[in-house]
Amino acid sequence: MLILPLAALLAVQQPQYRDSAEVARLLVSLRTADSAVCQLAGHSLTNFGGFWGVASEVPMPMPMPMPMPMPMPFGPGVGPIMHGMGWREPVDVAILGAFRAALREPSRCVRMIAAKVVGRAKPKWASDAFSSLARDSDPGLRETGLLGLGEINDRKSLSIVTGALRDRDARVRGMAAWALGALDDGSAVEPLSRALTDEDPVVRSRAAWSLGQIERAEVIPALEGALRDRSAEVRRSAVWALAQVDDHRAADPLSTLVRDPDPQVRRMAAWAMGQIGSSASVAPLGQLARDQSSTVKNAALWALGQVDIESAVEPAVAALSDKDPDVRITAAWALGQIESSTAVKPLVRALKDEDEEVRIAVVWALGQIESGEAVPGLEDAQKDESNSVRRAARWALAQIDGRSGPRVRVKVPRVRVRS
Repeated sequence: MLILPLAALLAVQQPQYRDSAEVARLLVSLRTADSAVCQLAGHSLTNFGGFWGVASEVPMPMPMPMPMPMPMPFGPGVGPIMHGMGWREPVDVAILGAFRAALREPSRCVRMIAAKVVGRAKPKWASDAFSSLARDSDPGLRETGLLGLGEINDRKSLSIVTGALRDRDARVRGMAAWALGALDDGSAVEPLSRALTDEDPVVRSRAAWSLGQIERAEVIPALEGALRDRSAEVRRSAVWALAQVDDHRAADPLSTLVRDPDPQVRRMAAWAMGQIGSSASVAPLGQLARDQSSTVKNAALWALGQVDIESAVEPAVAALSDKDPDVRITAAWALGQIESSTAVKPLVRALKDEDEEVRIAVVWALGQIESGEAVPGLEDAQKDESNSVRRAARWALAQIDGRSGPRVRVKVPRVRVRS
């Protein structure tokens, strides 16, 4: 029980601010630590928490969250949120030596920590050390070596990593699949495509993720097959990868997921179609906008706003009558994004919505469209019981009149896509 406060205390500092003896003692103490304690130390020591899973100390298939939409006027844009920050200064040679020694530790978690720290520091000896580990007779050490080769992005090791896709150990194959994505080399497309048929779902999921990292249109056929995988995790990774490729030819395969049994797959498919922005996605997104799951409906409506064409108005207007106020808000936001005058009448009717946030979103959408047809309804909205709605109405009327007005924030649910 004493290990928990000890590890937590030592792990709060960056390793470059400790001496090598202290680092060595910490790593020794983690040999027999509870997995949660070891992972906590790994989060802090590597300062790269996004690669640490709940159940394992290995890279996750999607090591960064997707960009979130910021659907509110005058709000700042939101880009990808990076988990890792890197070292603020070079790591001391003696401290790196302590981590190098830990690369062959019996504890898998300790090895993962050491490989990540060394990989982030990229000392000159790292390539040879990790290549040697990747060829070791022990599968655990081979896995550690492949993690390190991916971390240092050593493209000279491409043949080693590719060959590891045929390893007899599933963990090694999974790490090899991830490392090929980290290396981001087009020559890996063929072996990764073959890995999509691996017997282990983790290997298949990481292979799909890596194909998305490569971002070439030639990966679409292989990923299309992965959309039919029996594992929902693999299907989600394939959807994410197709969004990364960002080619309109991926819209049709993604549309087949509107009836997928897993709501997270359907939600990710909606998000991916929004990322790609093909007009061919409007019909399947309209179907997803009527899904049983509110989170799926929100993602589909967000995507319709991203596609931003006239044919997307009808499904978004229909969602203004949804029983879930969050869905109605996102529908109003989508109509504001599309900026079609055909949406004015249904939006004016929605000014009577019982939910204050919905009315604010509707007013904002009318301000975005800037149609004189909305003026009577917006003038009535200036008498709304909510001060926020009245303020939004003043802003919208000013937009229509071509004048500046008060800022309006529209609170719209974010479309979150998880790894």
